Amino acid sequence: MKIKIILVPALLSLSIAAAAQKYNGVIDKSVAVIGNELITLSEIEQEVQMMNARGYASDRNIRCELLEGMMRSKLFLMQSRLDSLTVNQEMVEAQLTQQMDQVRTALGGDDAVAAYFGKPVYKLRQEWRKQIEDNTLTQQEQQQIAERIPEVTPYDVKQYIDSSSVDKLPVVPIKYKLSQICIYPDREAAALAVKERLLSIRERIINGEKFSTLARLYSEDPGSARKGGELGMASKSIFWPAFSDAAMSLKPGAISQIVETPDGFHIIEVLEKKNDMFNARHILLKPHYTVDDRDKAFKRLDSLKTAISDSLITFEMAARFFSEDPATRTNGGQMADPNTGSAYFEIDQLKPQDYAAVKDLEPGQISEPIESLDNEGRDGNVVYKIVRLDAIVPAHTASFEHDYTELLGDVRQVKQIQAINDFVDEKIKVTYIKIDPLFQDCEFELDGWKTKFTTD
Repeated sequence: MKIKIILVPALLSLSIAAAAQKYNGVIDKSVAVIGNELITLSEIEQEVQMMNARGYASDRNIRCELLEGMMRSKLFLMQSRLDSLTVNQEMVEAQLTQQMDQVRTALGGDDAVAAYFGKPVYKLRQEWRKQIEDNTLTQQEQQQIAERIPEVTPYDVKQYIDSSSVDKLPVVPIKYKLSQICIYPDREAAALAVKERLLSIRERIINGEKFSTLARLYSEDPGSARKGGELGMASKSIFWPAFSDAAMSLKPGAISQIVETPDGFHIIEVLEKKNDMFNARHILLKPHYTVDDRDKAFKRLDSLKTAISDSLITFEMAARFFSEDPATRTNGGQMADPNTGSAYFEIDQLKPQDYAAVKDLEPGQISEPIESLDNEGRDGNVVYKIVRLDAIVPAHTASFEHDYTELLGDVRQVKQIQAINDFVDEKIKVTYIKIDPLFQDCEFELDGWKTKFTTD
């Protein structure tokens, strides 16, 4: 469930920011009391700092949203203790490590983190661990409340449709169902050519040429190439394991052998190491394929398309025997969204090359051979394919007859959000709550908070 972000008046923004500057790191201040739980101005400011450290940018005053979110969380947290809920400490530690690594990478190491937050790292770890534990309990309590709603029935879905105006019902976007036959270029030959180029570049570096200069000239990582291949101080956990292992094994100034990752092939120079973080330069080269590779694959695919059109073989049989994509050939070439498992794709879920190939086809028609990308690595590997458009579901307003499953999920979510909001509304009425008037102009999502402000 998302908390609505509220736009607040400019004067409110200035007053809270000024108070934050006054109290942050000098004198703290309690801005809300929820039962026996306190929320302080420094807690809100730390969350603002954390969002900034992670690159969150907004022209909205986020402090009102943060305060309401914290107050809601305190209500769930208090109930979770009454319900004797517990947390999985292994999951807490894993989440804490991930959070620490993100912030350390964004800021440039432990010393920078301590300076940014004005606290030693061990103290931040203690505080963040407690926050993660509390958040986990809060989420578990919300989940328990959501799970208590009765099972959604077809009657509920029908009632939802009948009680909603047409413009309030969800619009189901156009969807495509596709099948494919894929052929990969000669990866081994292309990989060998890349390795030979990298070995030549590595030899030039060892013979005295600057790594940074050659990175700018040759690296195919656009983000780091313009900086001479430098990646910046970062946790080893954010890189591919093979890359991190190679970098962590190097002494500063040493040049690695060729390292293969799903992104391509690298050579690495470590500039600095500190605990489990490092700053390194790298040069990335990716396999590239020739016109001959493309023409050879296209001729083969064109022959398969002709054989299918002449009814010499079915598309499904051709996919099982000739496609080189293991994810689809066993299903007769039928494609599925790797994230949802659905056989139907919205436009933005398709590779641009695949959409361009089928957008003008009729169901049952097969595209000309195209060059596209698979789902490996961050950018995908080159693959050649023909694509059959199996079906089109036009964009339409959701209906009971055709979109019951999607509507079932929508109705369930509406009921869950209502149950959670009802819980919060009821708890606001019966819980001792006091809110500092510093936030009295906030447009909170729930009206119940408005009766809880203290008077000066």
